[in-house]
Amino acid sequence: MRALEPTDEGVAERDGVSLHYEVYGTGAPTVVLMPTWSIIHSRFWKAQIPYLARHYRVVTFDGRGSGRSDRPEGPENYAHQQFAADALAVMDRTGTEQAVLVTLSRGAYWSVLIAAEQPDRVLGLFAIAPGVPLALDPASGYADEYFDMAYDETALDVTGGWAKFNAAYWVSDYPDFLDFFFGQMFTEPHSSKQIEDCVTWGFQIDPRTLVDTSRGSWNSRSPEGFKAACDQVQCPVVVVHSIDDAISGHATGARLAEVTGGSLITLEGSGHGPQGRDPVVINRLLRQFVDSVVPPAPRNRVWTRALRRPKRALYVSSPIGLGHARRDVAIADELRRVHPDLQIDWLAQHPVTKVLESHGERVHPASAHLASESKVFESESAEHDLHAFQAVRRMDDTLVNNFMVFADLVEDEPYDLWIGDEAWDIDYFLHENPELKNTAFVWMTDFVGWLPMPDGGAAEAALTRDYNAEMIEQRARFRRIRDRSIFVGSPEDIVPDSFGADLPGIRSWTEDNFDFAGYVTGFDPSALADRGKLRADLGYRPDERVCVVTVGGTNVGESLLRKVIAAHPEASAHVEGLRTVVVAGPRIDIDSLPVHQGLEVRGYVPELYKHLAACDLAVVQGGLTTCMELTASRRPFLYFPLANHFEQNFHVRHRLERHRAGRHMDYATATSDDIAMAIEKELEVPADYRPVETDGAARAAALIAELF
Repeated sequence: MRALEPTDEGVAERDGVSLHYEVYGTGAPTVVLMPTWSIIHSRFWKAQIPYLARHYRVVTFDGRGSGRSDRPEGPENYAHQQFAADALAVMDRTGTEQAVLVTLSRGAYWSVLIAAEQPDRVLGLFAIAPGVPLALDPASGYADEYFDMAYDETALDVTGGWAKFNAAYWVSDYPDFLDFFFGQMFTEPHSSKQIEDCVTWGFQIDPRTLVDTSRGSWNSRSPEGFKAACDQVQCPVVVVHSIDDAISGHATGARLAEVTGGSLITLEGSGHGPQGRDPVVINRLLRQFVDSVVPPAPRNRVWTRALRRPKRALYVSSPIGLGHARRDVAIADELRRVHPDLQIDWLAQHPVTKVLESHGERVHPASAHLASESKVFESESAEHDLHAFQAVRRMDDTLVNNFMVFADLVEDEPYDLWIGDEAWDIDYFLHENPELKNTAFVWMTDFVGWLPMPDGGAAEAALTRDYNAEMIEQRARFRRIRDRSIFVGSPEDIVPDSFGADLPGIRSWTEDNFDFAGYVTGFDPSALADRGKLRADLGYRPDERVCVVTVGGTNVGESLLRKVIAAHPEASAHVEGLRTVVVAGPRIDIDSLPVHQGLEVRGYVPELYKHLAACDLAVVQGGLTTCMELTASRRPFLYFPLANHFEQNFHVRHRLERHRAGRHMDYATATSDDIAMAIEKELEVPADYRPVETDGAARAAALIAELF
């Protein structure tokens, strides 16, 4: 699922070749994100599109040979002049008279040709890691002696390193070439996702077509002709190039800036694809450039002297489920007890906004620009199955977009404090771009450490270890980013695992790097101790056995709801007076769910914790919030962790077992009859749970309040 869908898409035809394009946003000017070598298609701009489209109109297209564009045969169809003409055809088809051209690698060649031959159509040129024939740098890039685009050879004398950049090798071992090439593109540590994306895209072009694209490029390259074109460029030019680029040497970018009269921005430590690996830097540089070429409309701003400003906090609450919102509102209330004059703005998205609005909280208007993380999780789910770790990895463009919303907001509006409750995008990108921090930052979480699922084998274990290692390195180098790290729980609630091979234990590391607030329920269980009155207030009769079934704020749990609904007739036959209340939440269509005698289906229930405290039994997913609310209220419950959801299967289950709470069940093996029998049995089991902290919100607020 994409962070942003196009507002328009279609096909531009040129000389019998169809070129698939997409248009995003409606602002001005237009930014054309040019294709690069056809080994990957236009999705390589995925971290730029949502941000740029919020400010400008954006056009992208798949270069010939890639994506949803045609793949004509023959190297003559992939000459540099063909790609330049394609771009103009797409601009014509999309009604783009003028545009800022943004390029990666080979795209700079085609954009220079356009700027030289059609100067009235190019407002500016922003070239990232240009791969153009202006300078030779023997320290990087493929070596000419290996470049042979004849693929009818039966063997190669050398197949190591850049010898893989050879047609015969592509045909014989294309997967190995892709791994090698994109490993050279992303030389930065912890670049597994960027490499994985590009390898996946690389498999979408046949190696023989790729040979045509390279032969066409090689045959049509003209250093003298390209230099002459550079001399004709009249528009503003910015070149961004890493001194550590292993594919196109930095000298090439420096020379392009020189001959076009442009500016050079040198990156250190980056590779050949900073738009993917360092998207925040590239996005900000792009906006600066576009605004310098076409200044935005004037706007009025207000500045208030520091001592005249009210105390303000920006609170970012995770949208994955509703539990974070309830605990965050409780912490916000406690913060206001300490600082009555505190103003809190919330950067949040549905379904969290439903909770906030019901409590009269102010949701900042910038929240409208956030891409839905809940929808990504829903799109990644199958029948009671959600690979949470991989879902987070695949929502990388969503996380970039949401961080850019945050970064723009806090650049324009001063806050005394930022609070992020599992706002992974903010924590990660602040550590990647520490210069953007301009006030105090609090990070909260109820679990620490990515853990591999057994089915993922060694590959997933290596990935989770890599993600954990990056986090540990970030924290060691930039401890100043978090002014407080708060674990929502106790040290004993942390799993007794390690972050991975040769990495520290999760519990010991967390104890060294976090403060502990205890669990935050968001309500006082003692206030609900009179269950008779509570049940009467909620409309439950004394003679009923109330079973509440709930799966949180997304539609991921719909399969579990249906299975429990199917178990109700059997359970009601053995449990006298059974009343099953199914809470579908805000994202499941209640009219689509079956209804039986003695069973009712409800949508979003604002104070669900009261119903959980009043019930005789609950059947829930394996989410921490609901399970801990039941534990705090000492109610019996069955819980079904989502398959492949590492947090529910390891972190949450460990905490529940420590509290001696709930009965774990396996969705895959449990039949409706099994669930019915478990409901009957569990109704008779007393809840002998370890007590849950009742002052967690106050303790968390006290830790945060010190920062004011």
